[in-house]
Amino acid sequence: MGPVAKKRIDVKLLLASFGIAFGLVLVVLGINASVTGREEQQLPDAIEEIDPIRGATQVLQQSRVFVDLQTGYDAVLILNGIELETVSLDQLGNNGTLPKPGEQISLPAKAILEPGNNTLTYTPVEGGPVEKFDTGLNTATVLYWKSEEGRTRARSYTWTFTVV
Repeated sequence: MGPVAKKRIDVKLLLASFGIAFGLVLVVLGINASVTGREEQQLPDAIEEIDPIRGATQVLQQSRVFVDLQTGYDAVLILNGIELETVSLDQLGNNGTLPKPGEQISLPAKAILEPGNNTLTYTPVEGGPVEKFDTGLNTATVLYWKSEEGRTRARSYTWTFTVV
């Protein structure tokens, strides 16, 4: 048996391998350190979702404001300092009766509470308390409370968004 030949280390290949490994480590660290979703929005437990999201920068003047609440909570919306009257979908039938399947109903220029999903929605409309959002920074606040406790125990969540 003759002497065993030693393989030469390819320096370029070694450096490329270290570069790829270092890049993968940075990607994993970045993903683990990222803050998204509820954590980034800093939503209280009673609120599941909002739209537009906190800090949004490309919101249109006629965009809806939407709040999804946990079951068992009531709420009101305040947009740019104007508290919106709230009406439940259950109250919007003909003469107080529920609409028939497929029947069209007109929505008033108020915040609409959908009791089945416990969502509160307002879309700016001509003749409404907020006809459109002003260009620039706008503020939305939701006052929310447990239904059995009443509004006197209300808490609030405020966020801003920018309209283009």
